[in-house]
Amino acid sequence: MDDERGHARWLRVSHGIVAASLLVLAVTGFVILMAHPRLYWGETGNDLTPALLELPISRNHQHGGWTAAIPVADGATAVSAVRTYEIFNQNGWGRSLHFLAAWCLVLPGFFYLVEGLFGGHFRARLWPSSRELQPGALRQAVADHLRFRVAASADGRYNVLQKLAYTAVVCAAIPLMVLTGLTMSPGLDSAFHFLLDVFGGRPSARSIHFICASLLVAFVVVHVVMVLVSGVWNNLRSMITGRYAIERDGEDK
Repeated sequence: MDDERGHARWLRVSHGIVAASLLVLAVTGFVILMAHPRLYWGETGNDLTPALLELPISRNHQHGGWTAAIPVADGATAVSAVRTYEIFNQNGWGRSLHFLAAWCLVLPGFFYLVEGLFGGHFRARLWPSSRELQPGALRQAVADHLRFRVAASADGRYNVLQKLAYTAVVCAAIPLMVLTGLTMSPGLDSAFHFLLDVFGGRPSARSIHFICASLLVAFVVVHVVMVLVSGVWNNLRSMITGRYAIERDGEDK
């Protein structure tokens, strides 16, 4: 078994920052969602409109009731929903930390995207070849993963399912999550109003943001499981030191 040069230093640093950012984003995103765990579709969404999806992760997913307690002009009153349940994110710390972690994801993520595209990393490591995309090869790869038969390839590169998953995350899920996050910011979408048109309003952007975040969490879970199955120490060492041990045919471990 020989040591081979694995991931480049810039990739290892980006991976560490992005991994820490995603962990903070997942926790704070869940805290933010607890305050109002209802998702909508369209340009309007609030306690008084039907929800696309109600998530029972806190008591706030329920309507607090109807009241006409808000006075407006000429002695009239406005109808509003009342929500009196206590929430975990009472002082908004989750939202502030969420935005900070988002920038910690965007900046190294942008560097990773530029370096991957122009430095040849995506072409060499992530984009599957036409041979790998053949139906027979895909079926075999899926069968191997379902049986947890995930071993390092002869050259230490990713298999076709890893390539497809990483490409989908890098080129679709994370960019969508970033853009929908920007769309939910009144200050930013007032300057870049086309974001509201692209996603159909802030409520729709929030729902897409949640879907992308859920897919990323699922990806991370599967990623961790595959790391455990295919060799914990070898995978960790490759991300920490850049050295990857590849077992040669006919050699003992």
